[in-house]
Amino acid sequence: MSALQNDTFLRALLRQPVPYTPVWIMRQAGRYLPEYNATRKRAGSFLGLAKNPDYATEVTLQPLARFPLDAAILFSDILTVPDAMGLGLYFVEGEGPKFERPLRDETAIRALRVPEPRESLGYVIDAVKQIRGALNGKVPLIGFSGSPYTLACYMVEGGGSDDFRNIKTLLYARPELLHHILDINAQAVIAYLNAQIEAGAQAVMVFDTWGGSLPAAAYREFSLAYMQRVIAGLHREWKGQTIPSIVFTKGGGLWLEDIAAIGSNAVGLDWTVDIGEARRRVGDKVALQGNLDPMVLFSPPAAIAQQVGRVLDAYGKGSGHVFNLGHGVSQFTPPEHVAALVEAVHSHSRRYH
Repeated sequence: MSALQNDTFLRALLRQPVPYTPVWIMRQAGRYLPEYNATRKRAGSFLGLAKNPDYATEVTLQPLARFPLDAAILFSDILTVPDAMGLGLYFVEGEGPKFERPLRDETAIRALRVPEPRESLGYVIDAVKQIRGALNGKVPLIGFSGSPYTLACYMVEGGGSDDFRNIKTLLYARPELLHHILDINAQAVIAYLNAQIEAGAQAVMVFDTWGGSLPAAAYREFSLAYMQRVIAGLHREWKGQTIPSIVFTKGGGLWLEDIAAIGSNAVGLDWTVDIGEARRRVGDKVALQGNLDPMVLFSPPAAIAQQVGRVLDAYGKGSGHVFNLGHGVSQFTPPEHVAALVEAVHSHSRRYH
């Protein structure tokens, strides 16, 4: 595999000097791009796209053809892992992901098994290899997974949820059963992310989308503790290269010190956190990723540049910052506004390095 032409993203995660602040965006390969929608149409469905390495490679590379981003992220879905556990993932137009067999009784929970990633998730591993080859050293490739708790939310609820009634009932009434699910999920996530690293992922990210819905004590016990286990189980190095890790709890700003202490290289921030304050709290331990409000991208380019400047100014001088949105880019975002974002980050950030 060819040497990296642009390693700014990896260096920033390791808090090494960089010439400018690197930028990538969550969901950068997605529905806001007309070329993505065209490929998805050819694939027939979202799962048809995600389960075909050729299509997954094509859409992973699309945003990089448009914008000078500093990293690519594997095109996949966090729910491939519970799907590989036999829960029967499917998508309903306008409603999002659902499971045919959600975990609603003790028998189903006790029957859960850790999938072997190269067998049941071989299409993801093949996609990682193919994308890494197609990138040809242009920028690093990020692999990812959902967190054990976030995966459990979907597995128990059977899909998305407004109130998380089923999983929280399980958490309070039968905590030992939820711990069993989380234990299996943590083993599965470790095996899955390590398989991605072995296939060519150069950094990995754990998405804890729903950890922020928990009370503080429950967050530490049911989400953070299992992410700590995942981070401890990951390859720190592969073929002589350091593999940095990022953890992101949406709504986790209250617990930044705890999150920064679990051993990952970087902590992702949503848009509710002041990144300057976050740096004062934890910046000597970890790099920070984020954290522009995705809705800023609906304003004109001058306003986008102004808000980008505010985030960069708040972080201040020195390395250890990867610019990103505070959550995924909206499907309604004009692509030219993403171009304005990337340009503003690259030009405005040089004064800080």
